[in-house]
Amino acid sequence: MPDSQPQQPHSSGSSGPDPADGSGSLLLCGARLTDGRTVDVRLGGGRIEAVGTAGSLAAHGSRVDLGGYLLLPAAAEPHTHGDTALTADVAGPVSYEVPDVQRRATEAALLQLGHGATALRAHVRIGDVQGLGPMEAVLQARRSLRGLVDLAAVAVPRLLTGVAGADGLAMLRDAVKMGASVVGGCPDLDPDPTGYTEAVLELAAEHGCPVDLHTDGDDPARLGRLAAMAAGLRAGVTVGPCGGLGRLPAEVASRAAEQLAASGVTVVCLPQGGCGSAERRGVAPVRLLRSAGVRVAAGSGTMRDVSNPVGRGDPLEAAYLLASRGGLRPEDAYGTVSGAARAAMGLPEVRVEAGFPAELLAVRGDRLAGALSLAYSRIVVHRGRVVARTSAVREYCDSAAAVALDLPRQGRAKGNDPGWPRGGETPS
Repeated sequence: MPDSQPQQPHSSGSSGPDPADGSGSLLLCGARLTDGRTVDVRLGGGRIEAVGTAGSLAAHGSRVDLGGYLLLPAAAEPHTHGDTALTADVAGPVSYEVPDVQRRATEAALLQLGHGATALRAHVRIGDVQGLGPMEAVLQARRSLRGLVDLAAVAVPRLLTGVAGADGLAMLRDAVKMGASVVGGCPDLDPDPTGYTEAVLELAAEHGCPVDLHTDGDDPARLGRLAAMAAGLRAGVTVGPCGGLGRLPAEVASRAAEQLAASGVTVVCLPQGGCGSAERRGVAPVRLLRSAGVRVAAGSGTMRDVSNPVGRGDPLEAAYLLASRGGLRPEDAYGTVSGAARAAMGLPEVRVEAGFPAELLAVRGDRLAGALSLAYSRIVVHRGRVVARTSAVREYCDSAAAVALDLPRQGRAKGNDPGWPRGGETPS
C-alpha cells in the first residue's frame, strides 16, 4: 500500500497544461546513464515517454540540457522526523504549536527534496502534552507541498499497553482517521514490547495500513517475535534503525537476519546518525542483512535536532557512507536510498525506461562512484517536471598550475544554466 496516493495540484489558472500536474512534455537532453550511454529522455503525463540516443528525440515542449550529468531514479526518504527537524538551535523550549511544526516540517521536506528525495515518510510523535497537534501540522505540510514532493506521515504513539496505553491506542486510531497513512511507534519504550507490537499490527490490519516500527534490534528474542507476528501483514512491515544488531555476536545476528528475511520485514538503517540517545548509536549490519535476503533501505533519521544537530537529510550522503564505510558497491549503496527505499514505502519502481514514473535525479558527474563522492550539483524531477535545482561552481584563482593542469570545475558553463526548461516555456 503506497504511503500516499498521488493528488493533482490545484490549477494555476494559466493557459495550457498546469506544469504542476506533470501533463506537459519535457525533454531531458544528453544525460549520461549508469551503463555509460548518453541519451535523451522525454517525459509526459508524469511518466517517461521515451528514451533514445542523444539527439534522436524531438522536443514537444520544454527541454533541459543535462550534458555532464548522470541521470538516476530519484531517491526516496523512508525515515525522517518532520516534527522535530531544525530544532537543535532553538533558544529555549521547542514549540510544538501547529504553525511552528508545519513550518519546520515544510522547510525540512524542501531541503530533502533539494537533495533528491521526491517521496518522504515522516515519523510524527502523538500523545503526551502535544496530543495530535504535530500530526495535524505535518498533514497540513503535506497538503501545501502537493505537486513538489510526496509526504506521508507515520503515527508514533508512546505507550499502547496497560492503563496508560488505552489513551495512546485511541489517539493512534484518531491519527489514522486524520490521514496518517502508516502506523508505527517504538515497542522498546513500552513496558510490554510484545503487546505494543500486537496492538500496532492489529490496528494496521484493520485499516490496511503499513507498519513502521523503531527498534534498536539489540534483543534477538524480541526481534524474532516481532518478525513472526509481522509475517501475515499484507501491507508490509518496516523496522529500523536496528543498530543494536551490529553489536550482537555474528552468529546471533545472522539468525535474527534470517528470521527477518523469512517474514518479509524491511530494515531501514540510518548511516548518518540515529534518532535516539547517543549510547544507542550504530548502523545495522547491512551486508549481513542483505546476504540473508533482507531488503535493506537507508534513511536519514533526524535533521538538526538534539539527536543529531548536524543531520543533513541527504540520501546521497547515506549512500556514500554505506559505500565508504559499509563496504557496499556504489550501485548497491545508491539502491538502498532509491529502489529499496521506494519499495519499503510501497511506491512503484522507477527505471530510466519508457513507461516508468518520471521520478528522476540528475547529478553532476559521469559515474555513480564520482557522483556519490562529489554530488554537489543536482536537478530533481518529480511527476515529470523539474521541481528543484542545486548548482555548485568550483573555480580556482589564476595561476600557472591551474592553467597547466586544466583543473576541473563543477557547475554551469558561461551562458548555460541547466536545470530549467528552455524554448520559451515557463520554468517548471
